[in-house]
Amino acid sequence: MATDYLSGWDDWASAFGDWTDISISELHGIMTGIMTVCHAPDTDGWVRLLEEMSFGIPSESALELLTDYAEDVSFALKDKDDAYGYEPLVPDDEHELYERVLALKDWAGGYITGIGVAGVTLSADENELIGTLMEIAAIRLDDEESLEGGEEMWLQLFEFARMVPVSLAVRQRQDVKNLALLKGLPPEAKTANELASEKLAVPVIDAMASKQ
Repeated sequence: MATDYLSGWDDWASAFGDWTDISISELHGIMTGIMTVCHAPDTDGWVRLLEEMSFGIPSESALELLTDYAEDVSFALKDKDDAYGYEPLVPDDEHELYERVLALKDWAGGYITGIGVAGVTLSADENELIGTLMEIAAIRLDDEESLEGGEEMWLQLFEFARMVPVSLAVRQRQDVKNLALLKGLPPEAKTANELASEKLAVPVIDAMASKQ
């Protein structure tokens, strides 16, 4: 896993320091979910998307960073080799395990939101992947006690999560302006996220182990 500097964590934390609508990991997950199936939009495109999702608009520098990273992610996921280098935005191993799991939980929830916004139609196999990702998003972190499974558990969760976009990024890209969210979603329409939720009973995982 890359350091905070190399992964971009420091850049995101700095750029979005005054923007508190959601965590930077969740926003990165949303961005990745959309970029799994869409061409990278310009800054105005992100403004429209954020507005339609009822988020406040971050600073100009933050929007530029989001736009640049989205373009990088979109291009990387289109390339079979580069795609395997993709990583969710989480803090590095110098941070407490609790912080890293919380960030991955946020990223997973954001990614599910992103593919829902993008209106992705899931295959049976992809539905299983998203179901497992939903379990990660549902991890319950009650306090900062020792996490059950420790570093081994963390690596398994991280490796699984980072491969989900790689597995789903095999479809033809579309322009974000053609997304139902921006064109006007019919009231009866359901997103991929909602459809997946109906088919999957996702347990809430208690990742905290009581101290002996």
